[in-house]
Amino acid sequence: MMNDQIFAFSMLGVFITCILFVLFGQITVRKLRKNPQTKDQLGVEFASGWDILNVAQALALPKSWSRKLESSPLSGLYAKSELLRKNTTLFDRILARIFWYSYVVSGTGLILMVILNLFGVFD
Repeated sequence: MMNDQIFAFSMLGVFITCILFVLFGQITVRKLRKNPQTKDQLGVEFASGWDILNVAQALALPKSWSRKLESSPLSGLYAKSELLRKNTTLFDRILARIFWYSYVVSGTGLILMVILNLFGVFD
């Protein structure tokens, strides 16, 4: 019974994250793709829409973490956070934080549920 409620709550989080993914992509990333300064600075797109995650991560993480990622040998994979911050509004950055952290929390929660289920916690 309890595991059904936890699963339902997790799926609600995933649903909200999916809605935020589309909103953030349409409101913020679309604008950045059209800007000649930023269109090539959104990080590597492994799959369609991956740049939405790159931009959200660049705008949501603390500046020190973003600088560390951008100075690593894999820096080409990440979006350029300083340039993106200059070309976005406060609303865009707040939406990025809400989306990014809901994405991280809901994904981590589902992975944790799978691991706990493998150990028989929900039996």
